[in-house]
Amino acid sequence: MNSKHMIAAFCAAGLACGALADETKPAPEAQESSELSWAPGEGVTFGETKVINTEVGVALDSRYMTYGVIDGKDPILTPSAKMTFFDWFYAGVSSIFDMTKGNGKRGGYGNRAARYTTIDATVGIAHEFEISESIGTFGFDFNYIYEYIHRYYDDDGAKCVDDTQYFNLELTLGGHWLEPTLAIERDLMADEGTYVNLSLAHEFPLIDGKGEDDDPILAFTPSVGQGFGNTQRARGYFWNKLTEDPLDHGGLMDTEIKGELTWNFAPGLSLSGYIAYSDYWLDANMRDGARAHNAAWGRSCDHSWNFYGGLALTASF
Repeated sequence: MNSKHMIAAFCAAGLACGALADETKPAPEAQESSELSWAPGEGVTFGETKVINTEVGVALDSRYMTYGVIDGKDPILTPSAKMTFFDWFYAGVSSIFDMTKGNGKRGGYGNRAARYTTIDATVGIAHEFEISESIGTFGFDFNYIYEYIHRYYDDDGAKCVDDTQYFNLELTLGGHWLEPTLAIERDLMADEGTYVNLSLAHEFPLIDGKGEDDDPILAFTPSVGQGFGNTQRARGYFWNKLTEDPLDHGGLMDTEIKGELTWNFAPGLSLSGYIAYSDYWLDANMRDGARAHNAAWGRSCDHSWNFYGGLALTASF
């Protein structure tokens, strides 16, 4: 082999090695994905690992509803904030504000218009797992809430209200036409009651997102839910309208039918609105108790059913 042939062979080998090196060299995207980054709606990430995400929001509800009954017939405003760490652990705070003096007057705690009635501090652990194509995704959320209630007293100076605490567990199954959610609430101080709610929902995308994995820009989600309360929960919330004794009877509570429209109008920003109807269809004793509870808010509320709605603005960053 003469020198010209040797030089040509070396050049060919060099080009081949260079091509092989280019094929094995990590792609620029892979290198960039190992860096700390931030994006609206995604929060701070390190590669594909979520580090911290913050969500703030404010909700306006036409009535203060709990377990399908009225705890305030005038509108309420609920600001909230939550920080999630590594897509597992979170801490948050929310507060309910009366918008008029009506809730306080009927509820016996005075004029709380534009002032808070409760403050909830929450810590929890939540995550979603991709199980399989047939099973879909499984999500859980377990949290503890300490609820501080503003102090008020009767004419004799006795305190009328105490704080309370809750344990909550929520289980979801996603990736199906009907997606079930099971929510369990345990009150630790006020009535030591337990409330369970099973709901089914389906999301109809009205305007698809720009990417395959993006949430729809506009979506409508109808749902139906059924609540159950044990004896302690019923005794803490309801009473017999005729004897005015506590209702010593647990059972099926509120049935709720709801429709929610969500508009994801910008990265990390969404506006949602809902309308809902609830009633106590499945238990006559509970229905009487709900009617008596609602009647405390005036003759116009002397029934077990309710229509209500609300709006919510949420920012995630």
